[in-house]
Amino acid sequence: MISYPGEGENHPHLSVLYHEIITAIHPVSPGFYVDGTVGAGGHAWGILEASSPHGLLLGLDLDPQALQLSQNRLAAFGGRVTLKQASYASIPEQIQALGWPPVQGIVLDLGVSSMQLDTPERGFSFQVEGPLDMRFDPSAPLTAADLVNNLAEKELADLLWQYGEERLSRQIARAIVQARPFATTRQLAAVVSKAYRGNRRIHPATRTFQALRIAVNQELQALEASLPKAIAVLAPGGRLAVLSFHSLEDRIVKQYFRRESQDCICPPGQPICTCGHKAAVKDLTRRPIQPTAAEVDRNPRARSARLRVVEKV
Repeated sequence: MISYPGEGENHPHLSVLYHEIITAIHPVSPGFYVDGTVGAGGHAWGILEASSPHGLLLGLDLDPQALQLSQNRLAAFGGRVTLKQASYASIPEQIQALGWPPVQGIVLDLGVSSMQLDTPERGFSFQVEGPLDMRFDPSAPLTAADLVNNLAEKELADLLWQYGEERLSRQIARAIVQARPFATTRQLAAVVSKAYRGNRRIHPATRTFQALRIAVNQELQALEASLPKAIAVLAPGGRLAVLSFHSLEDRIVKQYFRRESQDCICPPGQPICTCGHKAAVKDLTRRPIQPTAAEVDRNPRARSARLRVVEKV
């Protein structure tokens, strides 16, 4: 049985689909592994434990606060773990700098973490007062306040629709423009809530905050650029596991995995293949793995999680 890191301890972050991810990656010793979004080190801990005694892991994260937590959590593994403040989009360069061969497994746990949401000064949550920041990397130039206070109304509406799938994007954008400038999360959440006239099954500001966070951190662009890079650095038989938390991310992963697991991607009905495309991976999860009811009860933020896994051929 795969043990959970620090079980019973007061860790700030619960690793979603922990057992499922470690099982999918199937770490062995010796082996080379990458956690491209190492966060507080939960999945990394499992990979290092399962690949003992000689498995090596590279952990990347844009968030220096997360890296400090993971450094403390993974200290017991000593020189078997290397941590770098960097985007998972730079995985090939980071591996090359270490002089590693192709790797046996890569994990990408996308989106915002519980510890980021629970840190008011990071500005990710509409439920607590904080600055409108939302940057994974605090040294990055663009903040959520920059977007909210400076974008034209149409640009803001387009952003809310594209990255938040917000049905009421136009009326919310109009309300934001009329009420700005904004400095804090609760200021923005209050205006969005007042403008909202739709179904309140979720908090009215949920999709607006999601859209701003994705735009600030260019999350979808990073994901689209990183998937082919991750496949390229896998050894034959190596696995890539991607954990997403909303439909925009999952759609990108699903479509890429589906395309790269096929030999031919010519238009349907074309009698002769002219694309020359060859499958690079085997799709191990035609339907995504989702958390159990027990996990969602333990960690409600896991409810929207979708895990997809491929194996390089």
